[in-house]
Amino acid sequence: MMRSLVLSLPFAYTSLGYSFKPLEHLAGIAPYFEPEDPPLDPAPPRGCNVTRAAYLVRHAAIYANDFDYEEYIEPFTDKLKNTTVDWSKAGPLSFLANWTTPIEDEDLEELTKVGEMEAFALGSQVRVRYPSFEAPKKVWTSTAERTTKSAKSFVQGLNNSTEVDSIYEGEAEGADSLTPYKGCPKYSSSAGSDQSSTFKDIYTKPIVDRFHDLAPEFNFTANDIVGMQELCGYETVIRGSSPFCSLKVFSPNDWLNFEYTNDIQYHYNTGYGNPISGVLGFPWVNATAGTLLADDVEQDLYVSFTHRELPPTVLVAMGLFNNSAYTGANDPNATMPLTVQNYNRAWQSSRIIPFLTNIAVEKLACDSYGYDAGDYFRVLVNQSPQHVPDCSDGPGESCSKESFQKYVQDRAELFGGYTEKCQPDFSNSTDVLTIYGNV
Repeated sequence: MMRSLVLSLPFAYTSLGYSFKPLEHLAGIAPYFEPEDPPLDPAPPRGCNVTRAAYLVRHAAIYANDFDYEEYIEPFTDKLKNTTVDWSKAGPLSFLANWTTPIEDEDLEELTKVGEMEAFALGSQVRVRYPSFEAPKKVWTSTAERTTKSAKSFVQGLNNSTEVDSIYEGEAEGADSLTPYKGCPKYSSSAGSDQSSTFKDIYTKPIVDRFHDLAPEFNFTANDIVGMQELCGYETVIRGSSPFCSLKVFSPNDWLNFEYTNDIQYHYNTGYGNPISGVLGFPWVNATAGTLLADDVEQDLYVSFTHRELPPTVLVAMGLFNNSAYTGANDPNATMPLTVQNYNRAWQSSRIIPFLTNIAVEKLACDSYGYDAGDYFRVLVNQSPQHVPDCSDGPGESCSKESFQKYVQDRAELFGGYTEKCQPDFSNSTDVLTIYGNV
């Protein structure tokens, strides 16, 4: 399996059996890795063969997201250019004496070389995973350059004869796109900012004070701390490593706090803290289920590339990584407190939406001990099989065809009705994703 192409890059800390890798705690800017969450074997269960599969993939690593750059990174790097601080005397920050930013304005949102390589590697991995599959006629992608390039690199690793079909990122398409949140006025890209800022201000304060002791002339702010931690991820996928990842600069606890700040953001933005999340993710779930359940389809493999917003909404629509799944609580926000970290949460963005994160749904033909022969279905996230709620009556966390059909219908009752619930401005908005019928 493809664990990560960022080999030997993490600044790993090990002491008395304790090990820590910052690159696996960077939320939405984590380089691709497979966290084995849960630690189940991704191979098909004994007696089963995969006969069809569908993947939803976030684009690969980029130089920097516009918002991250403008809000956090650029203010810090601009301040750094204009300072007279003697960094050579600043202890663990002494590297700033000669450090230069790897990001220019024209690079924003562009795929990095590491990103291209990772997408190629994923394509190769998928080809090896399904050796009996015919090469797909198409893969689908939203129209942004970073998603399109990711899809093209994936295809190079998979099979060069496959066409890349671009799906317009417009509002009027409603649910019939790979960016359904753009046509949903009930979704706000700024959701979660206020909540995450509460925890951000708490965790960055001691770091600001510590850095002030190292360089009293530099006016460190909470946003500077976030920008420096973001540079760990972005610089790594550009240059191959980053001094900001050093655990002499930020401790493991600092990184866990950075991660939790982002988890709060994604919880309220595209997670269980936003009532519209499951509505946005369900069209892909429904279209995928229809494609896998159909008797005859044009392809064995269906792969789509999108942005960071869609995969977590799909996970909500599926009921995965739900902090409150076994608590009986009706308040998911209580599981993400804003002033103290919930270390036992299931919703960890580093595991859910690193660069190139992928959600797979597989159709299996099984003749396995203890189970009736027939078709079964299972879900994997970054190659790890998931326990799907109310749908696990088959081998290896899979579920029977009948259970899968009921599961999808139950999710439709919870999250169907995109147009009614999003209340879009366009009269021709749709509730369903139909692109997979156009092969």
